Amino acid sequence: MVNYAVDPKVLKPYLPFETELDFWNNTCYVSVVGFMFVDTKMLGLRIPLHVNFEEINLRFYVKYKHTDGYKRGVVFIKEIVPRPALTLVANTLYGENYETLPTRHTWTESNETLTVEYGWKKQGKWNTLNVVTNKTPVDITEGSEEEFITEHFWGYTQISNTVTSEYEVAHPRWQVYPVREHTVDIDFATVYGPDFAFLQNAKPLSVYLAEGSEIQVMQGAKLKVKR
Repeated sequence: MVNYAVDPKVLKPYLPFETELDFWNNTCYVSVVGFMFVDTKMLGLRIPLHVNFEEINLRFYVKYKHTDGYKRGVVFIKEIVPRPALTLVANTLYGENYETLPTRHTWTESNETLTVEYGWKKQGKWNTLNVVTNKTPVDITEGSEEEFITEHFWGYTQISNTVTSEYEVAHPRWQVYPVREHTVDIDFATVYGPDFAFLQNAKPLSVYLAEGSEIQVMQGAKLKVKR
């Protein structure tokens, strides 16, 4: 998880209906996140060739004012996966912005460190995220930036100017591996468009490696204009 500060004005065009930007310590964030789907099931079924695969996404953080208080969620600018069927289903049925590209990952252990890298290839260039961390994960501190980044449990997708898709993502509290060093080699303009070209020369505010868990994506709902 590579996290950058961003001017809120950059994200306003991507903000789904009925949601607001969410801030931590008065800072607006975007994150590049690489992770592995492992033992994936759709409606309880494993789809051949779509069980284990990488995903790399660019996301930002929002909140939705519900009758019981705010729900904190994420909005995906783009999600990159290696299988065309994933892209077709996500874009057609759910209105997400998926793209199919070659992807890869490596996970290397030494006596003292973990080295983890995610990569995706566009227009002949491999883009990569690489971290070297301690081998022992640590608990996330309550109220910390790590908690803010990892514990937004709702997803929001802009369907139209008056309709937003909402779904819940359930998982236990994660741990993070302290990062010793990192490398980010991404052509942001090519991968994510001119609105995010400024990230090419931006310094991340923070970089994490999180220990994942089982995740359940609940059936979604729609937020609409009340008539």
